Amino acid sequence: MARYRVGFIGTGNPLQRGPMGYGMANEHAVAYKKLRSCQIVACADIKEENAKAFKKKFKVATTYLNYQEMLEKENLDIVSICTWPNLHSQMVIDSAVAGVKAIHCEKPMADTWGAARLMAQECDRRGVQLTFNHQRRFGAPFQNARKLIKEGAIGEIQSLQAACGNLFDYGTHSIDLCNMLAGDVPIKWVISQIDYRDEKIMFGAHIENQALTQWEYSSGAIGLVATGPGSKLIACHNLARGTEGEIQIGPHGEGLPALRIRRYSGKKAGQWETIDCGDEGMHGPGYINRAINDMVESLQKGIEPELSARKALNVTEIIFAAYESSRIRGRIDLPLTIQDNPLISMIQSGELDPEAELDKDVPF
Repeated sequence: MARYRVGFIGTGNPLQRGPMGYGMANEHAVAYKKLRSCQIVACADIKEENAKAFKKKFKVATTYLNYQEMLEKENLDIVSICTWPNLHSQMVIDSAVAGVKAIHCEKPMADTWGAARLMAQECDRRGVQLTFNHQRRFGAPFQNARKLIKEGAIGEIQSLQAACGNLFDYGTHSIDLCNMLAGDVPIKWVISQIDYRDEKIMFGAHIENQALTQWEYSSGAIGLVATGPGSKLIACHNLARGTEGEIQIGPHGEGLPALRIRRYSGKKAGQWETIDCGDEGMHGPGYINRAINDMVESLQKGIEPELSARKALNVTEIIFAAYESSRIRGRIDLPLTIQDNPLISMIQSGELDPEAELDKDVPF
């Protein structure tokens, strides 16, 4: 059987970890190398030293400084995109137009709601499988929590909550996990307030200092995410509360398990029960390997992958609706019809005037 030809757009620097870079391409590459069905044949990065280091580490045949040239020459089947969010949309669209079969892109989807919708639309109309790396869906704490909910362990779901540093970067994971536990059903409305008094930039994108965001699922369950200092409100990574009990994923506090459940009735009513998740926590190990494997298997079988663009759009819509709610000072009934990023628009208009970081050295 012919192997899928895999190319990378953006290799990054694996030694640079933080708001300027993370080298996620290296994590993707390790996963592809474990699959007999895939062969990494090319990579492109605007920094030649990064591309050459990637080539050496993963035995890649060809490097490029221009990703369009790679797309034109390499006849790729799969492309992994590991660049900053503001670059994703055009790179995804260019890859789809070039005729690839599948694209696996880093999160967040894009820097505007219009760009996120366009990239999904153009892949869909060309029959290109598009996925985004919300890899924590494959972790044992989250998988076990979903299984408990499906089994009715906490009754009818009433609320799904998350605590994280910000909405756009980390929040895309946290909200996506709420959506997963809710069954990936549509969202009806979003209401939010944000604070952005101090400039904060991650991977080229402005992110708020603090936010409190609420939404309703079509099932009737309520979603809630608190970011920044307010994240202490929830006291765990993700929380599912039902009519018969509650589940905490990643409870805050030293020595606490990755997953626990408290039932409201029965012999153990009111007591926390630990659910065994092995050595797996909020970040791994092995989650990206599973994400890449699922993406490739889904391509082979012609089925929707767990990390599909459809699901990524759900979380992205909540994020941009939260910013829009803050902009108009009211509730946003979905679908979201704006094109821009309201947070950026408020900064550009002067409605928000965050105090700039004195040591900022970000090309933005």
